[in-house]
Amino acid sequence: MKKAYTILSHLSNQPQFRFLKQQECYQKYIKLLGTKYQKAIAFVYIQSETLFIAVTHPGFKMELNYNKDLLKSILTQLTSYDKKCKMMQANKIVVFHSKYHPVKKESKSAITVPYYQERATCKFKIETQNQELKEKFEAIQKVIECNQ
Repeated sequence: MKKAYTILSHLSNQPQFRFLKQQECYQKYIKLLGTKYQKAIAFVYIQSETLFIAVTHPGFKMELNYNKDLLKSILTQLTSYDKKCKMMQANKIVVFHSKYHPVKKESKSAITVPYYQERATCKFKIETQNQELKEKFEAIQKVIECNQ
């Protein structure tokens, strides 16, 4: 019985699935970078010998632009040590902000007191002999009348 790894490696060797190998190399490249850069990078791709790096926040763009030499040296080391990633050769590096992978923000729920319209009417009869109870009902009537 074949294992999943052998099946996937066989499929990735097929010409129609060559993008799987490229994606694997892109993930290796991102993992070679530090954890700070791993969080900053949304995705990576190479097109016409240019390495495009999409970042999740514009602040990371400035940080990676200052470290282009580091990014390029890691790329050349990856291509020299890993024979599968030989196709990842780039002369130029472009860093851009990707609007499709925004930084996840924690939404704060505002706790507010809801305001409701008064639905009760102050027109009701008070038929009781108890004077205390009658005064309380009249106070309730005044409150309802003020809220309308």
